[in-house]
Amino acid sequence: MRAPGLGALGGRAGYAAVALAVVAAVTAGLLWWKPWADDAPKPLAFTTATGGSARFGTAEKLYHYKVRAENGLKVSPEEFAAEVDKVLGDTRRGWAAGGGWAFQRVAADPVDFTVYLATPESTDRICGQYGLDTGGWVNCAANRQVVINLKRWTELSEFYVGQSEEYHALAVNHEVGHILGQGHVECPGPGAPAPVMMQQIKGLHGCVPNGRPYGQDGALLTGPLLPPAATAP
Repeated sequence: MRAPGLGALGGRAGYAAVALAVVAAVTAGLLWWKPWADDAPKPLAFTTATGGSARFGTAEKLYHYKVRAENGLKVSPEEFAAEVDKVLGDTRRGWAAGGGWAFQRVAADPVDFTVYLATPESTDRICGQYGLDTGGWVNCAANRQVVINLKRWTELSEFYVGQSEEYHALAVNHEVGHILGQGHVECPGPGAPAPVMMQQIKGLHGCVPNGRPYGQDGALLTGPLLPPAATAP
């Protein structure tokens, strides 16, 4: 039944008005549409540090790495990269000192590993993909990913209060050590420097704080190896 007083022309105008209203409604819906549910995790966003570094170390085996910082942090990708470079560029007491590995930072793939600075929540998400429970408070390394937890990077640990440079060296050296195939070890004895592959965040157990793989004499600082089940994160 046609509405009273609505002729053919009026009908066409009415249909056009309805069509325009439908288009407007769909357009408005698209503007508000999100590719995730309200309770779903938002996509992670990181920025890669620009530029690169010199080659650190003389070993034949060269590891290329890039550095990325999560968007929105007060620490810029370049600031974070400068500290990572300083740690991996230590050819006296760092991993490059042993003669087995050399390092060089680049800004694009291909790389052997990537070092991330991420919020605790993002750290948990990334590490959790590999079955590692970081609990919002520790770092991890898995599948060529080194993830440094912003909370640890800024707040350090109770054993490194006021020693940010030494703790940053420990954080990077420990996780990169995993990339190099190193497992967790125990404190070798009271008063000894804590090996970087020791889970120092869980206690020093008589050792003294140390963030470098090698000692002043060039010897690798290590201890009794822990079983594989105790190596994560």
